[in-house]
Amino acid sequence: MTQELMIPFNDSQLSALWSPAEQASAMMILAHGSGAGKDHDFMTGYAQAVADLGISVLSFNFPYMDAGKKFPDKAPTAIAVWHQVRAWAEEHLADGLPIVVAGKSFGGRMASLAIADGMSAQALIFLGYPLHAPKKEDKLRDEHLYPLTLPMLFLEGTKDPFANPEKMEAVVAKLNGSSELAWFEGGNHSFKVARSQRTVAQNGAWLAEATAGFIAKQCSQP
Repeated sequence: MTQELMIPFNDSQLSALWSPAEQASAMMILAHGSGAGKDHDFMTGYAQAVADLGISVLSFNFPYMDAGKKFPDKAPTAIAVWHQVRAWAEEHLADGLPIVVAGKSFGGRMASLAIADGMSAQALIFLGYPLHAPKKEDKLRDEHLYPLTLPMLFLEGTKDPFANPEKMEAVVAKLNGSSELAWFEGGNHSFKVARSQRTVAQNGAWLAEATAGFIAKQCSQP
């Protein structure tokens, strides 16, 4: 059963959802994209599907989302949020399990910046990494990724305007040897496929099997 939680951050709190798995093999901390929060059907569909595959999931909102603001928090704030949520989750929920971090678009990019800033995790999973702005493929958001040593999984739609396939392939090829790229045919930045009958929640759930397989490979416990 999913539980609503509040995570302290500075002088306020962040809303969160906890979806514990039965006999969990790992714990995922999951951040939303810039336009919709943890309660969006895509996010809840993904989180539940991942939990059903044996990985407990903690989803959280960035402060701007809880405040009802339109524009995302600046990177320093978002990175600080990631550090706080990661530390709080280990203390209160992880119970010794491997901790992986994941995020949709903005949330995943902020997770990678937090990792570059010293946050620890056993793996990092991107749900549609925003490699560049649409039609601005000459300005890549990739430089901070190359020094990262943890396993990274990029889940990408082949029709995503934020991730030119050729450029994404080239970036991932230059990352550490534990990094992988999985393409979802026809998916846009929200993993919606034209003329597909899938619901938004099912679009999120579509990514769960690849996620669980990667976590099993990278986070198997002795």
